[in-house]
Amino acid sequence: VQLQASGGGLVQAGSSLRLSCAASGRTFSSYAMYWFRQAPGKEREFVAGISRRGTTYYADAVKGRFTISRDNAKNTVNVQMNSLKPEDTAVYYCAADPVWLIIVPTEINHWGQGTLVTVSS
Repeated sequence: VQLQASGGGLVQAGSSLRLSCAASGRTFSSYAMYWFRQAPGKEREFVAGISRRGTTYYADAVKGRFTISRDNAKNTVNVQMNSLKPEDTAVYYCAADPVWLIIVPTEINHWGQGTLVTVSS
């Protein structure tokens, strides 16, 4: 599966942003989908995940502010990010793996390119 993320940008603290990830291939529905992020000088970290059946899981840092969703008919996964904070600034990566639930980046099999989110204070 190939992944293409989009939707990043520069926003002010408290704003909202929606990231999208389009997947190629006919087996999208067989993958759990994830969002990770990597801030400057930091390691890549788990943000949110959604299973093939729609079960979701969030990192504590974004719980209550971010919402992940998927549309298997359109081969897309999105993350709605509300109440953004400067500490949310990072490159966000879309990822896919047949296994649910993965929170360690090194265990992920498929990565998209990143999209930069910058939140100004």
